[in-house]
Amino acid sequence: MNQLSYAQIDQTILDTLHPPRKSYWAIVAVLFLGILMGAACWIYQIFMGIGVGGHNIPVAWGTYLINFVFWVGIAHSGTLISAILHLFRAGWRNPIARAAETMTVFAVCTAGLFPFIHLGRVWQVYYILPYPNQRTLWPNFQSPLVFDVIAISTYLMVSSLFWYTGMLPDLAAVRDKATGLRRKIFAVLSLGWTGSHDHWRHYSRGYLFFAALATPLVVSVHSVVSWDFALGIAPGYHSTIFAPYFVAGAIHSGLAMVLTLMIPLRRIFRYQEIMPVKVLENVAKTIVFTGLIVGFAYITEFFMAWYSRNSVEVEVFRWRVFGVYKPEFWIMVVCNTMVPLLFLFKKIRTSIPWLFGISILVNIGMWFERFVIIITSVARDFIPHAWGFYRPSMIEWGIMIGSFSLFFFLFLLFVKHLPSVSMTELKVAPGRGGQQHG
Repeated sequence: MNQLSYAQIDQTILDTLHPPRKSYWAIVAVLFLGILMGAACWIYQIFMGIGVGGHNIPVAWGTYLINFVFWVGIAHSGTLISAILHLFRAGWRNPIARAAETMTVFAVCTAGLFPFIHLGRVWQVYYILPYPNQRTLWPNFQSPLVFDVIAISTYLMVSSLFWYTGMLPDLAAVRDKATGLRRKIFAVLSLGWTGSHDHWRHYSRGYLFFAALATPLVVSVHSVVSWDFALGIAPGYHSTIFAPYFVAGAIHSGLAMVLTLMIPLRRIFRYQEIMPVKVLENVAKTIVFTGLIVGFAYITEFFMAWYSRNSVEVEVFRWRVFGVYKPEFWIMVVCNTMVPLLFLFKKIRTSIPWLFGISILVNIGMWFERFVIIITSVARDFIPHAWGFYRPSMIEWGIMIGSFSLFFFLFLLFVKHLPSVSMTELKVAPGRGGQQHG
């Protein structure tokens, strides 16, 4: 990347915005069909009732809450990765920062759908919005649904501003190269950016401010999501470790999702010079670190259950390992803690196929982590005669496929119509002769 001039960086990234090929639209069409399938399943559930899902008593929280926590984790990690690495001036973040921030915005939009889906009677969401109304009803602020409404709306606002602020110079660069209607659209989006000294000064301060604001916000918001469970008395939920545990898991899954998105992007858009293997290798090293933290959290959970001498708590954790959900538990453990250790070998963490394959396995493991946390505790509660068993229904699988299709659909549209790598960040990277802009 250091050998590329500013003009070459601009040209490489702007070339990705040319009219797409037919294969691109074919993939977009497939993802759109996935969205339609998810929407059809949701509409069917609205007409038939929430019972078409696999939820039962006592397992009232199924894949809707699993996917909610999964997408919130992906969302939080994107901004956290970009913001923290920006504050620490880690130059290797520059090629992946835009993808991480974009991933955040689209993942939080996807996550925001699931409280509505889980509510069943979606039109009743009016009653949980935290504002006074003519019925003089106030929401119950101890309800996890209200937690989530406040947390998601706050985070979506800040992360969107952080993402959009970082794109302003690049939008102006696209505007200057565009013609006709496209030029007019980007002239509006770039908010009159001219590249003057004052603009750069305000931009640098504003971006730094949002990075400093987003970092504690991410930690606090994902801690709020973990308290959806930790404030309950169900065995396996009532734990003070949940807040740091969820934050570490979010970063772990987000780093893996960055690799999952950027490796195909790197090949399709020929970003090999802009995004060298060294950048992906640094992401892999960070995954090893976060994987060790997640593994430590798993061990701590089991240790505290044993140390508490609480028979119900001990039974829940024993059942996770040896009970009916043991395949999900061992998928979680292997994919999240053991598989990332392969990145300790330089040959593996510098191999593109290995990087891509392991990133997908980590994402699978993190989804199953949420499954194990949410399902096993309520399925085997305090009273043996109330124990239950849960498996997702076809409607739930359809909605889940729709959510993944929506996320990748939005990301695919973004990378073809807006700069997918920050030209500005690449030009101010360490080793490029100072903080110049062009």
